[in-house]
Amino acid sequence: MTTLLIADLHLHPDAPEVTEGFLAYLATRASQADALYILGDLFEAWIGDDILDTPDHDPLAAQVVEALKALSGGGTRLYLMHGNRDFLLGTRFAEACGATLLPDPYRVELGGKPVLLMHGDSLCTRDEAYMAFRTQARDPQWQAQVLAMPLAARLELAKSLRQQSGEANSNKAEDIMDVTPEEVDKALLEHDVATLIHGHTHRPGVHVLEVDGQPARRLVLGDWQPQRGWEVRIEAQRPPHLLEFPLSGG
Repeated sequence: MTTLLIADLHLHPDAPEVTEGFLAYLATRASQADALYILGDLFEAWIGDDILDTPDHDPLAAQVVEALKALSGGGTRLYLMHGNRDFLLGTRFAEACGATLLPDPYRVELGGKPVLLMHGDSLCTRDEAYMAFRTQARDPQWQAQVLAMPLAARLELAKSLRQQSGEANSNKAEDIMDVTPEEVDKALLEHDVATLIHGHTHRPGVHVLEVDGQPARRLVLGDWQPQRGWEVRIEAQRPPHLLEFPLSGG
């Protein structure tokens, strides 16, 4: 049994190399796995599942849906989690891909051990401005208002939000945008697990922890770039391990 976990692909028409690498990944590494978990920010932006009604308007979305559907149709179980960029991904997108939408956080048994999966943004509580936006963006009423906007207006909103995020992040201290250690401990204790896997921070690594006197680990997935991707691989009776791999050729 092999389970793969990835995050932070930020697929966008302006980054075709990442898209091509991801499609190759699905056809090779992922197709040989029993399950694939995508822990948020599959897309740089997602403005609503109704974009699937106009495949000519957004060929990238249609291309990704087709590739994910082929993966799940081939027998690889597919799971999706919202990120801070694609929080409007809905059940219609998941159904089109043959995927299951997961809540954040999500506790699951992998490799014979309980594991906590998160996108990771909810752990960055020192970034108060972002946490305020996160609360708004996940409010069903706010989402309904955005989805009721014309497609062109939503595209402009997504562009504006990306620009604002980039400008805001450039002025923030590095530690503010990383996880709050106390929040990590709290999540591990609350869900009674010793392993946490997440993305979001774009700071790949494996952190050895001690929580309430017990050993624990936090594995952080990296963001995908034209040259390389990141995955956590879990195999039967083996601990999760973080891998970096070249994107070319999958």
